[in-house]
Amino acid sequence: MTSYKVLDVNDDLPIRTKGKVHSGKVRSVYWLTDADSKRLINEKGYNVPADTELAIMVISDRISAFDCIWQGENGLNGVPGKGIALNSVAAHWFNMFNEAGLAGNHIVDIPHPYVWIVRKASTVKVEAIARQYITGSMWRDYAKGVRDFCGINLPEGLTANQKLDKVLITPSTKGIITGVADIPPVDDVNITRSNITNNLSVFNFRTADDVAQYEKLLVEGFELISGELAKLGQIFVDTKFEFGYVEDINGAEQLIYIDEVGTPDSSRIWDEASYKDGKIVENSKEGFRQLLINNVPESDVLLNKDRMDEREQLAKDYILPESVMLEVSNTYVGIASKIVGKEIVIPADPRQEVIAILDADYGLIIK
Repeated sequence: MTSYKVLDVNDDLPIRTKGKVHSGKVRSVYWLTDADSKRLINEKGYNVPADTELAIMVISDRISAFDCIWQGENGLNGVPGKGIALNSVAAHWFNMFNEAGLAGNHIVDIPHPYVWIVRKASTVKVEAIARQYITGSMWRDYAKGVRDFCGINLPEGLTANQKLDKVLITPSTKGIITGVADIPPVDDVNITRSNITNNLSVFNFRTADDVAQYEKLLVEGFELISGELAKLGQIFVDTKFEFGYVEDINGAEQLIYIDEVGTPDSSRIWDEASYKDGKIVENSKEGFRQLLINNVPESDVLLNKDRMDEREQLAKDYILPESVMLEVSNTYVGIASKIVGKEIVIPADPRQEVIAILDADYGLIIK
């Protein structure tokens, strides 16, 4: 039985907050009181306006796939080291984006490998997706005869996993968009560029120029990561970025990167040598997704959105072997260590470490 302690529950830490903790599939966000935000900006010298709202963002080791959380045997309800791997990779790329002069991001401090202090952003309601290879859902649709993807027409004769001539931008909705005739009111719907430019305020864009700016930042970020991964013998296949607006220290509004970038959760990463040999070796969550597809009793439950109730029940009942969770851990920690250039060390007890640091160094723990 493994000795790892995973951080699977991350929304019940004794952090002083205002309002409820917002818990997503992987991260939980604790909005700090106005007094604590002001105090930390002053004490730590954060380069943000004095009235900026700050939050503690705690990543978990939970693993989600097909919009469900999956669990392992022996109480291993997460992947050891997954949280630290994701945070380390995203912070690494954010730093490189800064150095390359692309755009800023929402992180103002990293107290612990599982924790970011982030600033509040006005979120753009677009999942910014970039692809350089035809694979996954895009290939499945193409094989069925679909040629129009988010207003982009693909040529005949493409083959599975083929590299495309250029990086394609294939956006989808972030959250439910209402009041737009040709966009159904459900989450994660593919949209076109003209859907966005014709409904700027619906997607929370200020101007049409900002749509061009997000596309520029998406492609530049994609190409930077792709070039760096190529040095490591890895292929950057596709990815999802998110964007939002913040005010800089002078009060001017900026479009920045938010959420995470270039991680094994938000991207497909392939081993280059294997690809050249005609095989796909995944160094990202896609490997876990394929494992589930190949092992659950009926894969259509995972792939068919109309069977979501069955899928959620399956995820509750389906307990993965510990060996699988540790294999996934090796994938995440392995690729993250390569990217950041040093071995990722899995903490013995991440929860207690986080509480201790937020208490001693930040004064945010309720006694």
